[in-house]
Amino acid sequence: MTARTVLIIARLTLREAGRRRVLRAVAVMTLLLLALSFWGFSRIDAEFGGLTTGEARIAASTVLNLVMFGLSLIAALGTAFLAGPTVAGEIESGQALALLARPVRRSAVLVGKWLGLVGFGGGFVAIAGLAQILVVQATVDYWPPNPVGGLALLAAQTTVLLTLALLLSTVISPMASGVVAVGLFGATWIAGVVGGVGESLGNEGVARVGTVSRMILPTDGLWQGAMHAFQDPTIFLISPGIAESPFAGDAPLTLAYLAWTAVWVAMILGLTALVFQRRDL
Repeated sequence: MTARTVLIIARLTLREAGRRRVLRAVAVMTLLLLALSFWGFSRIDAEFGGLTTGEARIAASTVLNLVMFGLSLIAALGTAFLAGPTVAGEIESGQALALLARPVRRSAVLVGKWLGLVGFGGGFVAIAGLAQILVVQATVDYWPPNPVGGLALLAAQTTVLLTLALLLSTVISPMASGVVAVGLFGATWIAGVVGGVGESLGNEGVARVGTVSRMILPTDGLWQGAMHAFQDPTIFLISPGIAESPFAGDAPLTLAYLAWTAVWVAMILGLTALVFQRRDL
C-alpha cells in the first residue's frame, strides 16, 4: 500500500461524495437547522434580554446542545449513507472490479475511501458547527468554553459512525448499511439516556446500560464529551438538577476513553479490510 495511492483514492472519494444527492439533502437540512436555531436563540434574547441571568445561561447552553445534537444527527445521516455505497454500491455496479483489476491493493482502496469520507465528515462538522456557534454569538452573545474541542469530538463521532457503516457495506446492501448504522447510532443514544436515568435514581444495573453501550459503540460517549465542551460551566452551580438532562454533559472525557475510541476505530477498520479482502467481486 503506497501513500500516493491512498491519497489519490481519498481525493476521488471526496470528489464523488460532493456529487451525490445525499450531499444536497444534508446541505438543505443544515440550512434549515441554522435558520430554526437563529429564530430560537432570538426568542431567548427577546425573553431574557441577554445572558445576565442564570436562567438565560441555562436556556442558551441547553438549546445550543440540543441544536448541536441535531447537527450531529445530520452528520450521522450524511456520512452513513455516503459510506454505504462506497464499497457495496461499487461492487454491485462493477466499478470495484474495474479498479481492482489494476495492480492496486484492496487495502489501499479501502483506506483511501475511509480517509476521503473522514475528510468529508470532518469538514462538514467544522463548517456547519462554526456557523452554528456564530449564530449563537450573534443572537445571544454566548461563546462556548471549548468550541474547538467540542467540534473535534463531533468529528470523531462522525468518524466512528462512518467506519461502522463502511464495515456494514462490505457485507450488506448500501441502503441497509446506512439504515443499520443510523439505527445503532440512535439506539446507543437512547441507551445513554437510560443509563443517565439509572444514575440519577441510584440504580447501578440501569446505569450500566449506558456505560456498556458507550464502550460497544463510542458515538454517545463522544457526544457526552462534546456537550460538556459546548455548555456553560456555571450551569451546574446555578441549577444542579440540569445534570439529569439528556442535553447536559457533567464531565469531560478521559484520555482512556479517547484512547479506546481510537482503538475501536482501528479494530473496525481492520475488520473491514479483512472482510473486503475475502469478498468475491
